[in-house]
Amino acid sequence: MRDYLLTLCVAAAVTYLLTGPVRKFAIATGAMPEIRARDVHREPTPRLGGIAMFFGLCAGLLVADHLSNLNSVFELSNEPRALLSGAALIWLIGVLDDKFEIDALIKLGGQMIAAGVMVMQGLTILWLPIPGVGTVSLTQWQGTLLTVALVVVTINAVNFVDGLDGLAAGMVCIASAAFFLYAYRMWFGYGIEAAAPATLFASVLMGMCLGFLPHNMHPARIFMGDSGSMLIGLVLAASAISVTGQVDPDALKLFEGGTRQATHAALPVFIPLLLPLTIIAIPVADLLLAIVRRTWKGKSPFAADRGHLHHRLLEIGHSHSRAVLIMYFWSALIAFGIVLYSVHSASMWIVFAIVVLSFVGLVLLLLPRFTPRAPRWAESFVPPRYRRRPRPAAPAPATAAASAGSLADPADAAAVSPEEGRIPVPAGINGATAIGSRSRFTAARK
Repeated sequence: MRDYLLTLCVAAAVTYLLTGPVRKFAIATGAMPEIRARDVHREPTPRLGGIAMFFGLCAGLLVADHLSNLNSVFELSNEPRALLSGAALIWLIGVLDDKFEIDALIKLGGQMIAAGVMVMQGLTILWLPIPGVGTVSLTQWQGTLLTVALVVVTINAVNFVDGLDGLAAGMVCIASAAFFLYAYRMWFGYGIEAAAPATLFASVLMGMCLGFLPHNMHPARIFMGDSGSMLIGLVLAASAISVTGQVDPDALKLFEGGTRQATHAALPVFIPLLLPLTIIAIPVADLLLAIVRRTWKGKSPFAADRGHLHHRLLEIGHSHSRAVLIMYFWSALIAFGIVLYSVHSASMWIVFAIVVLSFVGLVLLLLPRFTPRAPRWAESFVPPRYRRRPRPAAPAPATAAASAGSLADPADAAAVSPEEGRIPVPAGINGATAIGSRSRFTAARK
């Protein structure tokens, strides 16, 4: 565990220290695209944050290669080299896209090629544990197609969710933390050396995300861009493929005893079928909903819009930071809930806790719909959004005419009280200021 923590810290430190120079490089090279219709930020922000994340990945793997307890991962397996080859290719495609806006179909082809490079070097799914059937060996073509599909889906899911400051990096960090606990238990608890590469990949991925998050939290000073989102999506997929298709379930020797005992004991084996999808359940759901929504409207599935889950949270009335924290909460609940259930599957307290936390998450999700108003005596102790706003008094005709005349004359505009002659209007959809006007008054803006 100490070596894994050291690898995590090195990856985080290198990513954090390089992000500042990379930001200056992105500004100097003009990697600051104009604000698009679907964007939430208000000022042009440099991209290319994936450059720092890629060097963090390289530093983490380099340090792990020189540690005595992790050196065997590079000697007994070719998976780290396969990951580095595929990551370098997908990172290069992402850098070109951040600078020159590559077509979506070209990026899709590059993702498939990067997955194929990893398959050629041995990082592929060899077998699948299926409940009720046992271990099913896959042919070379079946394993290749399944591996490429998992890599492409994971990359695009992470890329789609990268719409708010710190959202993609935080969600992938939470997912990789849950995956690290699962893979470390497989390696250390059951003594399976084949789970060591997945544990290493998850620790390095956590370091990359943690090192980039301080620069990317709202308000973000730099974006990771496609060079970063596709990179962390590929590393996350590589971790899932390594522990799912490389670990032989029969090596755990859990299929002894009665049927009920064997079923509960084999859950750590069957969980890999669900864990790679559950840790990215929210990004995958967002991906599927986006494809259905765009296809239903007669648009291309790759056409960008403002219908993602994080956009809907802003439309409901959540602030930027609160929307990100809600997405964090649901990602952690699903990922760690599945991992905890795989450890203690016979305990009903875990299921009860997950249900209770899900109810809490729904309440937080719908909180802007039920914004309470504090009584008059408690208004000084609560934030302004919970206070009752005084009703504006109807001005007399003469006063209204004078106010209108003074507002029409720029020289006399300063003599008018700020609250006179202006009609309050909502600041966007359901009062959200993240996608609408920040001012509550239209007359003053005119």
